[in-house]
Amino acid sequence: MARDEINAFLGTGTNYQGKLNFQGAVRIDGNFNGEVESEGTLVVGKDACVEGVVHVGQLILSGKIVGEVLSKEKAVLHKTANLQGNLVTPTLMVEEGAVLEGQVTMTSSVPKSTDEEKEEIS
Repeated sequence: MARDEINAFLGTGTNYQGKLNFQGAVRIDGNFNGEVESEGTLVVGKDACVEGVVHVGQLILSGKIVGEVLSKEKAVLHKTANLQGNLVTPTLMVEEGAVLEGQVTMTSSVPKSTDEEKEEIS
């Protein structure tokens, strides 16, 4: 993914806490603690650490995630990736050397996020 395709960049040495919602693609190279919600692509750089709940369209992981991950389209774990927690995705690509500790559920019908359920009820 080219750098000019990324909508936001949370750089190395930065610390963020809270809830992140975005469209398009976001790259995290620092530390993030909280909740990430998007239909877009989350790129987690090799020196990044994300802790919390991640619900995205696509995940490209080179760093570390601790928590629950739901990737509606695809999850890619590069050789430096470290995922500690549960992963739900229809498509999973794992390079040799990646670490995945937790439960993996691969299904074509990924559960809807809380926001989508609220929209259907309204």
